Amino acid sequence: MKTLTVLFAFGLTASSGSVVNFDTCPLGKTPPGWTVAMTDHGAAPQWQILKDQSAPTQPYVLAQTSHDSNVSRFPLAIFDGVNVRNSDVSVRIKPVGGQEDRAGGVVWRYRDANNYYLVRANALQKNVAIYKVENGQIHQLSALVPHDIPSNAWSILKVSVRGNRFQVYVNHRRILQGQDNTFAGSGKVGLWTVADSVTYFDDFRVYPK
Repeated sequence: MKTLTVLFAFGLTASSGSVVNFDTCPLGKTPPGWTVAMTDHGAAPQWQILKDQSAPTQPYVLAQTSHDSNVSRFPLAIFDGVNVRNSDVSVRIKPVGGQEDRAGGVVWRYRDANNYYLVRANALQKNVAIYKVENGQIHQLSALVPHDIPSNAWSILKVSVRGNRFQVYVNHRRILQGQDNTFAGSGKVGLWTVADSVTYFDDFRVYPK
């Protein structure tokens, strides 16, 4: 059996994967080992460690707390620890606020702030979908699948990436899949929000395949 290596603050890469739960990171700051970026324009993103008594792993979470309502503004937090092609990537997600949007997502095969894939879970629209961002433009790659994503509660969002095929799970149940050949090579993984979404994340996991 492979050994899973866990470093609670930063996430330590091993042959079997990485787990990050943010629980020894400095409050009010972006955690070490993560890079903040943004697609398009608008107010700067604000990714910071917060204390949340509901956190799946106590006591801290990573939160995106800026709330510019520009609908084409995508704040990103990119994990520096791995560069992978095929992987399972998951996170616990808690949509907290947002009037224009209330969503969060997982990013994979990230090349830069204008080129990557993502799966988005939306608590206002109550749906999940796969997208790609290419040259700064967002393109939908799957149907909008109806699914309850509760506000102020935790859900598990996971994508399984194999070649040009992507399968998405919510709370361990597969709900949709997509396919695309644009970004075929390895890339980084990370977290995503949109517009004025205030979203909390915890228990980020990456397993190369």
